[in-house]
Amino acid sequence: QLHIVESGGGLVQAGGSLRLSCAVLGRAMIGAMGWFRQAPGKEREFVAAISWSATSTNYADSVKGRFTISRDTAKITVSLQMNSLKPDDTAVYYCAVDRYIRSSLMTDSATYTNWGQGTQVTVSS
Repeated sequence: QLHIVESGGGLVQAGGSLRLSCAVLGRAMIGAMGWFRQAPGKEREFVAAISWSATSTNYADSVKGRFTISRDTAKITVSLQMNSLKPDDTAVYYCAVDRYIRSSLMTDSATYTNWGQGTQVTVSS
């Protein structure tokens, strides 16, 4: 029902910046959207989330102060501005949709039912 497409990944040196975008195609109720990442040999981890109303955000401790999640009001798109990138940020970044409006933003990947294919972010040292 939903097609999610991430873009904006690439190769950047440590300290650099990237901006990821997540486009959602289709019709469905969206309560929140989140960004997750997965490095080789590791489980998928929460990065950031935003309510569809854009009234609340949540960030993993590892990215607080460096990453900013936002919603584009002109289209059904969510962005992740990543600054001061570190080699540890290297991973495939996934955008996901939580279809339910909740009292708080979820950090568990199981909460998100629709996922994009991911975009690779590589930070060199």
